[in-house]
Amino acid sequence: MSLQDLCQLVNADAPYWLVGMTEMTRTFGLELLESVLNDFPGVFLQHQEFSFLLKERVCPLVIKLFSPNIKFRQGSASAACPAPVEKPYFPICMRLLRVVSVLIKHFYSLLVTECEIFLSLLVKFLDGEKPQWLRAVAVESVHRLCVQPHLLRSFCQSYDMKQHSTKVFRDIVNALGSFIQSLFIIPNAGNAAAINAPAGPQGSVQGGPGVGGSSGNLTTQAAFEYRGTWIPLLPVSVQGSAKATYLEMLDKVEPPSIPEGYAMSVAFSALLDLVRGITTMIERELSAEDQSAAEFREAHPDQEWEPPTGENRAHLVWEEMVSACWCGLLAALSLLLDASTDETATENILKAELTMASLCGRLGLVTPRDAFITAICKASLPPHYALTVLTTNASSISSKAYSIQGQNVQIISPSSESHQQVVAVGQPLSAQPQGTVVLTAKNIQCMRTLLNLAHCHGAVLGSSWQLVLATLQHLVWILGLKPAVGGALKPGRAVEGPSTVLTTAVMTDLPVISNILSRLFESSQYLDDVSLHHLINALCSLSLEAMEMAYGNNKEPSLFAVAKLLETGLVNMDRIEILWRPLTGHLLEVCQHPNARMREWGAEALTSLIKAGLAYKHDPPLSQNQRLQLLLLNPLKELSNVLHADIRQKQLESVLQILQSQGDGLGPGWPLVLGVIGAIRNDQGESLIRTAFQCLQLVVTDFLPTMPCTCLQIVVEVAGSFGLQNQELNISLTSIGLLWNISDYFFQRGEVITQELEREEEALQKQAQERGETLNRPFHPAPPFDCLWLCLYAKLGELCVDPRPAVRKSAGQTLFSTIAAHGTLLQQPTWHIVVWKVLFHLLDCVRTSSTTADKEKIESGGGNILIHHSRDTAEKQWAETWVLTLAGVARIFNTRRYLLQQLGDFFEAWEILLNHIQSAALSKNNEVSLAALKSFQEILQIVTPAKDSDRPGDALAAMGVPAVLIDPLSASGPGRPLVRSDSLVERLTRYNGAEMQAPPPGEESALEDSALWWSAWNTWYKTGTESTRPPTGPTEKLSFIPSQPYLTALIQIFPALYQHIKANFSMEDLKKLGVILHGAVSVPISSDASPFILPSYTEAVLTSLQEAVLTALDVLQKAICVGPESLQVMYPAIFEQLLRFVEFSCKPPTYGRVETKHVANAKYNQAEWVALNYVPFAERSLEVVVDLYHKTACHKAVINEKVLQNIIKTLRMPLGLKYSCPSESTWKLAVSSLLKALSIGLPVARQHASSGKFDTMWPELANAFEDFLFTKSTPPDNLSIQEFQKNEAIDVEVVQLISTEILPFANFIPKDFVGQIMAMLNRGSIHSQSPSFTEAEIDVRMREEFSKVCFETLLQFSFSNKVSTPQEGYISRMALSVLLKRSQDVLRRYVEDERLSGRCPLPRQQVTEIIFVLKAISTLMDSLKKTQPENVDGNTWAQVIALYPTLVECITCSSSEVSSALKEALGPFKDFMQPPISRVQNGES
Repeated sequence: MSLQDLCQLVNADAPYWLVGMTEMTRTFGLELLESVLNDFPGVFLQHQEFSFLLKERVCPLVIKLFSPNIKFRQGSASAACPAPVEKPYFPICMRLLRVVSVLIKHFYSLLVTECEIFLSLLVKFLDGEKPQWLRAVAVESVHRLCVQPHLLRSFCQSYDMKQHSTKVFRDIVNALGSFIQSLFIIPNAGNAAAINAPAGPQGSVQGGPGVGGSSGNLTTQAAFEYRGTWIPLLPVSVQGSAKATYLEMLDKVEPPSIPEGYAMSVAFSALLDLVRGITTMIERELSAEDQSAAEFREAHPDQEWEPPTGENRAHLVWEEMVSACWCGLLAALSLLLDASTDETATENILKAELTMASLCGRLGLVTPRDAFITAICKASLPPHYALTVLTTNASSISSKAYSIQGQNVQIISPSSESHQQVVAVGQPLSAQPQGTVVLTAKNIQCMRTLLNLAHCHGAVLGSSWQLVLATLQHLVWILGLKPAVGGALKPGRAVEGPSTVLTTAVMTDLPVISNILSRLFESSQYLDDVSLHHLINALCSLSLEAMEMAYGNNKEPSLFAVAKLLETGLVNMDRIEILWRPLTGHLLEVCQHPNARMREWGAEALTSLIKAGLAYKHDPPLSQNQRLQLLLLNPLKELSNVLHADIRQKQLESVLQILQSQGDGLGPGWPLVLGVIGAIRNDQGESLIRTAFQCLQLVVTDFLPTMPCTCLQIVVEVAGSFGLQNQELNISLTSIGLLWNISDYFFQRGEVITQELEREEEALQKQAQERGETLNRPFHPAPPFDCLWLCLYAKLGELCVDPRPAVRKSAGQTLFSTIAAHGTLLQQPTWHIVVWKVLFHLLDCVRTSSTTADKEKIESGGGNILIHHSRDTAEKQWAETWVLTLAGVARIFNTRRYLLQQLGDFFEAWEILLNHIQSAALSKNNEVSLAALKSFQEILQIVTPAKDSDRPGDALAAMGVPAVLIDPLSASGPGRPLVRSDSLVERLTRYNGAEMQAPPPGEESALEDSALWWSAWNTWYKTGTESTRPPTGPTEKLSFIPSQPYLTALIQIFPALYQHIKANFSMEDLKKLGVILHGAVSVPISSDASPFILPSYTEAVLTSLQEAVLTALDVLQKAICVGPESLQVMYPAIFEQLLRFVEFSCKPPTYGRVETKHVANAKYNQAEWVALNYVPFAERSLEVVVDLYHKTACHKAVINEKVLQNIIKTLRMPLGLKYSCPSESTWKLAVSSLLKALSIGLPVARQHASSGKFDTMWPELANAFEDFLFTKSTPPDNLSIQEFQKNEAIDVEVVQLISTEILPFANFIPKDFVGQIMAMLNRGSIHSQSPSFTEAEIDVRMREEFSKVCFETLLQFSFSNKVSTPQEGYISRMALSVLLKRSQDVLRRYVEDERLSGRCPLPRQQVTEIIFVLKAISTLMDSLKKTQPENVDGNTWAQVIALYPTLVECITCSSSEVSSALKEALGPFKDFMQPPISRVQNGES
């Protein structure tokens, strides 16, 4: 009852129960009421009556008493107002608010609707138009509510969540916000007095410092300042308790003067407490829920945990509470944060924003979360900083303007005028440089909060990572932090632009910030997968922006995102699979960026991640998790597609490091790594290729045994590609060396590799069959190990046709060496591929390149290297390659002959090889052509015969191997297989191994062999014909004349070749041979080569070519000699050939229309052609002819083909020329040869006289004698007398031959011939001197000895009793009578001339002549004495006797020479002087 009365009394009504108490002060009444309510809440809550009273009496009372306060508007009271409004009265108002506070605190559950009214009133009291004290008291009341989160929650549930109800909770928060905002905006009109007056009694502000009136306090006092409004911050209450100041002023009647900033301070505390309360309450409940969920999961791991239904409601309430309050809170906090000048206040505001952001994150309220984070981000950055992420985000929030009773609460953007300590000056991160920006201490403080947020609440940030990271990136940029190894950011100098300026204060902070930054990303390992993806995505999009910005300029880019991606990747290695693809995918894009620094970091990050990933101890280890290993290595391979050299350099360096550290464990990753090493291109520059090559060298030296054998082929490919690159010659050459090392490795580990490859092959076959495909790999039919070799050969083959000569040479040598050294490992069918696909293919390419190569001169070989003239055109360089290749192939054919012959198509291969040799031999390059012939010799195995000790026969026989295997080295007989020079061991292994079934070389192989040899003969013939055929056109177009060594080599091949084909060598073939020999000998030499080939021309020496030609003929004739009779028909042809050569002595051969000079006249420095000195050659040929004739004179063919006649006919030329011969030795040799030949041939001729086969020879012989003995040529002037006498002796020899070999057999000889001989002797005996002799020489040059011999022979023949026919006698008699008659004439003329001349001597000629006549007479006398008288014709006697008187008349001559000759002539007459025999005539004496 008393309560009811209390209400009545307070309301100034009469009490019901306390009758008599007329009145009581309202203030007391209200205080009483408050204390009752406060002290006995239980009474009211438990007893319905009391609760009813509360509802029906107390509340209406309060509402009624409030009315003056509601209606009053400060400043609106005026005289014009008709009814003056009751002015609010402080004591009552204050006590009313206390009552309300109690009511709400204790009885909210009873008075829901009333409370709604109370709260609405409270909100209205905060209006700017209310008196200051009213607002202060109201704020304190609100503060009291704010420290009771459960109450606030009830408000939210009761009002905000109900439809058609005032959103009380939201209004309270918004009102607080507006209140704070209004304090900054509205000048303190109502407080003017308070400001001017002294600031009230100090005690009134409990424990607070005096209000700073002096400006000296400004720096130290905590305060807010915004757009010129400065509001100090007073310490109002301990956090979490609402200790009111003015609500407690129960003794004051007048409204107190409120210190400046008091209301603000209370409101500020209220805000902080509100946030703190709500967040702690909700988080506590959330944690409890999480815990129960965890427990449930532990108990029932298989079931999903479902929160109880009540919890769901709770969630809704929490969400509603946050949704209701966040806008107002954010507006107020942002404004306060901007205005705050005190570090602690700032810290508190930031903490509030941080906890709100985190709470929103946990509740999954994205918009408010982002809004709070944006606020912190904005505060971290300099004012008005252009950052798109934030502006877009903020605009989306602020566009939702929240109306609070008609007022718009705008989220205020930070202003720039805050008087803050500047701690750093830096550059903004933007595409266009825009001067500098400053960072204040508050910015740094905000940044730390931001770091804190990301660090502690990373899991709830989700898509806001973008905001946080973008802001951090900008701050890091402004502070000038640069990424260091591993992605950590360290303070570094800005590269360009005005340098970053940092105060010492921030300098000490930087390492801490840098540290927190790193820790922030380290802590990403504790995030769940989804959050981690959010983080990675945010970093990637940041990085994309940075890339966008860095396009098109070379400014320093922001590397924050890349560095942090690296850091995040490194700490999350244990679950790298889930983030590997997005991470590396993005970094690969960065690596392609045009900005070098950006790329460099992209590559740094990517390679560091790959190296770390490979080095990390994964579970299961990488060796068992191939998929992961390939996943890790794949980006490394992708880097090969980047065109920038620096990236490739980085990539290759990391490959090198990976090889050095993890090389042994790469396993299935090898193809990727090798792919990276091999991804070189010619446009990449030397250093790159060098680095890649280092990797390859490391692989080849260290890792071949550890990699799967299937990768060996890739190694070969890669090494080949280094050979083919054209940037660095040394690398090309070294890589060829590597290929050789690789081949060695194959050779040593052959068995292991074979087994592994075959296992692999089986597996592949199986897969292919399952898929129904055929297995497709290069060189397919060959076994896999052989394929490996074939790949190696093919690669080397490619290198053999490289444009660079050095590479070709090296590759060629290596290719042939490997085939030679390791070819034994190949299976027989594989050789087929080697021959056709590798060797012949290579020969074709080389031939084509050589024939089309450029003939331009190359000036120098790069740098200052001079090129030798033999290599100074591309053509000459290719020539060397051709030589090498041909020689190599020939060598293989030679050493592997036995193996190759077992292939089906050896004959075709042989033909093709010969064709290559032929085309090379006919090439216009001396080096190539000569080398081709050497190769020809090699494949024909014209090798020096082995010494007996080397013969394999004995060794093999000792080992019990049948001799069938061994081909004698002198395999010269027909039907012998070709000589093989495979090593002994190889033969044995073959014999004991796979090739047992090879048939012994029998008929079949003999046939095949002869086919091979004949095909070789055809090649030789074609080559010889082509190369020795003289040019047909005019000399100007002279294209090419083969060299002497070439022709020599060509001819030298014949003898060996002939050994194998002689069985079927026909006349036709001999003719072909003759043409070639003749052609070869006719070729002139170029004058610049002549000094090396020709001796000085005075010496008579044969050139090696001429030797070879004669040897060839010699071989032939020896073969004919021992061969069957049928071969002898070839003799005449050989004679014919040799005789043609003999003719060269007088008539050198011509070579087409080439003008040649005699060697003595050629000038060495001019490109002229010099004819060889053929004399020694012709003379040697002549000697051969005579020797051969000696052996063969009796052969039928020689007789039938009139060889002797041809010999005579050929010799007739030098004999006739005599002194006109080019060389004096020629005619002398011709004479002696003729004499020898006749001494052999004449008996044969006589023997066959009747057959008539020699009939045509005789006239030829007669002409030859005539031409020689009575030559038309004159002896040279410088011929000495001794020489002349020697020459005369030769003439004498010829006459003697006639007297011994011809005349005695006159009856077997045609009469005409004898007649000719007699006439000749006659002519010789009557001396006719040449008129050109000088006086002094006549006696020597008269050839008296010769005449004498002729005369004697003539006489001997005349008086011989063997005269078979009267005719011969007649001839000789006639000749004698002519002689005698002539003598008579000479003597007579002499006597007359002597008489006429008087004292003058007669001419020398005449004297000589007379002496000769006298000597002839004495010779005749001798002959007559020796002859049978009956043989002498009477007529002759008459003529002889008639001479006597003439002789006597000569006695008077004055010349002593004539006198002595006369004596000799007269002497013999005494023998014929006899007393005359008495004639008996008619019986008379």
